[in-house]
Amino acid sequence: MFRGINTINLDAKGRMAMPARYREQLVKSCSGHLVVTIDTNHRCLLLYPLAEWEQIERQIESLSSFDPMSQRVKHLLIGHANDLELDNSGRILLPQELRQYAQLEKHVCLIGQGKKLEIWDQASWTAQRDHWLTENSTEGELPEKLRTLAL
Repeated sequence: MFRGINTINLDAKGRMAMPARYREQLVKSCSGHLVVTIDTNHRCLLLYPLAEWEQIERQIESLSSFDPMSQRVKHLLIGHANDLELDNSGRILLPQELRQYAQLEKHVCLIGQGKKLEIWDQASWTAQRDHWLTENSTEGELPEKLRTLAL
């Protein structure tokens, strides 16, 4: 289970050190084998332990090849998916093309999202978070599940 936010610096080669609290969990659950792909809704990356990604990939592959939206999802998510592995120093190398997509420079935020992690450019994350916090709630009624959630 991934939760919380970490600010991390990418090195000149595009490597990111995985926080120690996640590193141990990733080594135990997937031997440090990960998959990174793009998020189709925001300019960020999605990072999955291999086993989690394989479940999602099977679901994506089972979508109809005749439906244009399904084809779009297949092309974007599977087409951009890259296998990664934690190195001996607990770092991952983010592919250049994906760093460009997410506009990752030096300062990034690693956001825990339960079964996956999101990788955001720090300025983009701050802007998006602030937007969500100030967003007008009249855009739609809250779904029933959210209305009954007790925090």
